[in-house]
Amino acid sequence: MAKNGTNSEDYTTPLRRLLLAVVILCLLGLFFIWRIDSPRVERFRAAVIDTVIPSFDWAMAPVTATVNIVRDFRSYQRIYEQNQELRRELRQMTAWKEAALQLEQENAKLRDLNNVRLDPRLTYITGVVLADSGSPFRQSVLINVGSRDGIVDGWATMDGTGLVGRISGVGPNTSRVIMLTDATSRIPATIQPSGQRALIVGDNTSAPPIDFLENPDQVRPGDRIVTSGDGDVFPPGLLIGQVAQDPGGRLRTRLAADYERLEFLRVLRDHGARRVSSPSALILPETPPGITDAATAEPQQ
Repeated sequence: MAKNGTNSEDYTTPLRRLLLAVVILCLLGLFFIWRIDSPRVERFRAAVIDTVIPSFDWAMAPVTATVNIVRDFRSYQRIYEQNQELRRELRQMTAWKEAALQLEQENAKLRDLNNVRLDPRLTYITGVVLADSGSPFRQSVLINVGSRDGIVDGWATMDGTGLVGRISGVGPNTSRVIMLTDATSRIPATIQPSGQRALIVGDNTSAPPIDFLENPDQVRPGDRIVTSGDGDVFPPGLLIGQVAQDPGGRLRTRLAADYERLEFLRVLRDHGARRVSSPSALILPETPPGITDAATAEPQQ
C-alpha cells in the first residue's frame, strides 16, 4: 500500500509541474501576441475575443451579481438616509402644523372679538387669559391687564360671543375675572322678546339658573338673554346666552361664551358705571348731596 502511494506521488508531481509550465507558456504567448503591433495579429486578436468572450458569460455572472448587490446596497443606504431625512422633515412639519392650528384658532377668536357689535360709546382692551382658579367652589380666571392699563373693578369682560364675567380684583399687571358661573355672581338680565326681568345666579355649574323671573309663562327655551343695565352693574344689551330648561323643569342659562376655550377676554371700559371701592363689593347708587345734607342736618327747635 505504501509502495502504491509513493508511485502515484511520483507521477502526480511531474504532471503538475508540466501543466504549470504549459499554463505559463500560454500566458506568455498571449502576452507577447497582445503586445505585437501588426494588422495580421490584430485580426487574430479580434477573432479570439469574438470567439472566447461570449462563452464567458457564465463566468462573469457571479461578478455581475456581486456588482448588482453592491449597487442595491448603496441604493438601499441612500433610500434609508432619505427616509430618515423625510421623517425629520415630517416631525418639523407636524410641529409647524400644530403651531399653525394654534395661530389659526387664536386668529379666529380675535376675529370673533372684532365682530362683536357693542355700544359705540364703549371702548375696550383685550387681555390674554393666564390661568384659572382651578377650584370647584370658585369660578375665576386671571388676565394679563391691570391698573397700569386703566382696568377698574366691576368692568364687564366678554369673549368673542358673549359675556364672561366682571373684574373683581385689580393688580398692577394682572386682574381677576369672576365668571358668571361663580356662586357669588348675580347679574340683572332681560329676556327677549318678552322683556321679562330676572337675575342670572351663578351656582358653579356651566348653566346658571334664572331666578326672580317676573312671569315665567312668557319665557320659552331658546329666548335670548342680555344684560338689563339695572343697578349700573353692567352696560345694557350685552349678550349672556339663551334660555334652557333642565330635566327638573327649572329655567337655566345656556351661556353664549365658550368657557372651555377662554384664551382672550375683552374688558369693556364702562366709564359711566359706578366704581367698586373694594374687590367684589356691591355697586350701589350714589346718594344725592341734598338728601345726605337733609338726613344729617339737626332738626330745628
